[in-house]
Amino acid sequence: MRLPNGVTKFAIQEAVDYITKNPDKNLPKLIGWVDKFSKGEFPDQRKTVRAVIEDPNHPYHNYLMYLLHDIDKDCLKTFFVNFILNASLIGWRRQDYYRDKYNCNVPWAILLDPTSACNLHCTGCWAAEYGNKLNLSFEEIDNIITQGKELGVYFYIYTGGEPLVRKKDLIAICNKHPDCEFLSFTNGTLIDEEFANDMLRVKNFIPAISIEGFEEATDGRRGQGTYQKVIRAMELLKSKRLPFGISCCYTRANMDSITSEEFYDKMIEMGALFVWYFHYMPVGNDASVDLLPTEEQRKEIIRRIRDYRDRKPIFAMDFQNDAEYVEGCIAGGRRYLHINANGDVDPCVFIHYSDSNIREKTLLEALTSPLFMAYHDGQPFNDNMLRPCPMLENPEKLRGMVSKTGAKSTDLQSPESAEHLCAKCDAYAACWAAAAEELWEGSPNQERFLAKQERLGKETEARLAGKNAAVR
Repeated sequence: MRLPNGVTKFAIQEAVDYITKNPDKNLPKLIGWVDKFSKGEFPDQRKTVRAVIEDPNHPYHNYLMYLLHDIDKDCLKTFFVNFILNASLIGWRRQDYYRDKYNCNVPWAILLDPTSACNLHCTGCWAAEYGNKLNLSFEEIDNIITQGKELGVYFYIYTGGEPLVRKKDLIAICNKHPDCEFLSFTNGTLIDEEFANDMLRVKNFIPAISIEGFEEATDGRRGQGTYQKVIRAMELLKSKRLPFGISCCYTRANMDSITSEEFYDKMIEMGALFVWYFHYMPVGNDASVDLLPTEEQRKEIIRRIRDYRDRKPIFAMDFQNDAEYVEGCIAGGRRYLHINANGDVDPCVFIHYSDSNIREKTLLEALTSPLFMAYHDGQPFNDNMLRPCPMLENPEKLRGMVSKTGAKSTDLQSPESAEHLCAKCDAYAACWAAAAEELWEGSPNQERFLAKQERLGKETEARLAGKNAAVR
């Protein structure tokens, strides 16, 4: 498959081969060719990449060299083809086509729960007690991915339950869809030599290992001995030259430990390439609001992660505060959606309400359902991108969407009403609003957002004027 700019699967594979033969010598040549053929596009991005390549003191110089020297070359090739070419170039164009055609959201990524089962009994999680009652069959997962690819989706993320309870099926899916990239959130305890070798064979599966901090914190929530099992899994993956990252949920109780410099450095030492931070959400009838971070803690999270990004060789994502870089909420199919182990299509992995089931509707039918169209029509839910969520920071928005569309709770153990959930967020939302305004007002991202909104408004006016002229 060829794009208009000449980027092909073969070209990417050849470029990776060329770079990895002699990174120090060949990387500067490659960026020179990119400069030559870019025709002036993406100047800031090219400037940043050049700085990473040419400055040995840049924090991401060693990160890049680690990728090129210490990650399996075939896995690296596959990642660039599947994630950069298929998911982010070819796929995006196809997604845009369907967004325009049906005037709905079309996701860049799809989250799937292969099973509700889990091998651990973590505090505050019902998966192990609920057991192996809910599963998406191999055929159902395959069908979801087949439908997704038709819409241009080549990136799939497994959640759960513990996805690796189904690891043979997940590897079989990797085999059947070698043009897709798969990431799995996992507790890491089921990663063994056989599975690591399977990952090397298929080349398109990357684990994100959940960890609560150091040994005491991890074992305290996940069970005695879990931390050492996680460390052994990381050591095994690193020895096999396989890419992996970590996942951390920050709460009022653990925020200081999992965002400490000591913890950050330990994960870099273990070989983690990325860390995905998640803000605690009080989802579930028994969920405690006391674990919600305080206003000052959230401000400190923002400060620390941005500081580490400037200094530390690991790619950090903050699933809440980074909404300012993607113009608000990305759920409801805007950039992703979630399908649970019962087949319910949720707008968000944290918001368990749905009016569609994948066993009864196609993906496209779910994306054009009343609930998903309410997301489409309502985004962004706030002009302040540090208040992106229709539940956590704008609970009145979720109340309204669920009420208007008749969406039902998809928590089959203990269904929670939207009113009950949103009531737990009201005080937090009010408290955070003032701090968010202070951080957002006059920030570079606010200026970019306002400029884009103005440009889109003018484009819409011009398009409507053209239609009116054609009618006359």
